[in-house]
Amino acid sequence: MVSARVEVAGLDPWRLGGELWAADFRTPRSGRIQGLCFSGPNLIPLRGNASALRSFADRALRKQRTCSSLVGPAEQVLGLWDELAVEWGPAREVRHDQPLMALDGAPKLACDPLVRPVRPNELERYLPAAIAMFIEEVGVDPRAGDGGASYRARVAELIAGGRAFARFEGEQVVFKAEIGALSTTVGQIQGVWVHPERRGNGLGTAGTAAVVARLVHGMGRTASLYVNGYNTAALAAYRKIGFQQVGQYATVLF
Repeated sequence: MVSARVEVAGLDPWRLGGELWAADFRTPRSGRIQGLCFSGPNLIPLRGNASALRSFADRALRKQRTCSSLVGPAEQVLGLWDELAVEWGPAREVRHDQPLMALDGAPKLACDPLVRPVRPNELERYLPAAIAMFIEEVGVDPRAGDGGASYRARVAELIAGGRAFARFEGEQVVFKAEIGALSTTVGQIQGVWVHPERRGNGLGTAGTAAVVARLVHGMGRTASLYVNGYNTAALAAYRKIGFQQVGQYATVLF
């Protein structure tokens, strides 16, 4: 997520849409930093021991919280949250167990041939499914506050970039997924959703496999995603596709 931003925008905060914080308690000539954290729409601690996390917390507490979540490697996220919870708590939800999964080869099962990139003129047909997914996954309505203008713009941006995928049946979206963060080496699949009336029929598995194939073979990236540990059905589906766990994430939602 952070690599994708830095590769495009560099380190200038205005272009990056946030700040990249570093913590180093050794001499500058050591050539390595002990901690790294991105502060923007999300607060993302990437690495750091307890001392680094305390320094990031001190920096974050200098101003009012503006991020919507803490997300990233579980050890760093939960450690940073321990430092912030007194001032920023209570959280709306803490998701402690989110396996980070990756696949850099072909899917192990057949792809849905009807899953394709969403066209710009299909935004109005696609948007209700995107909103339904967001509410179901995050627990809030993305239209709150500004009537959905910012979320609509983000979805339109993904569609324009060829990174939103769906299976349409008539006017209805029955499967959707997106490629969110996209660095030079990895693409993050997000927003996987199947229409409630069509669940249990394999649409999610075959549809996700189609997006993986597009990422790996069409874009030359490793496919990655993270999923809630309690979502055993999704974990089983991703493993059938060929994903393997490569890390552990956690998320604190506000």
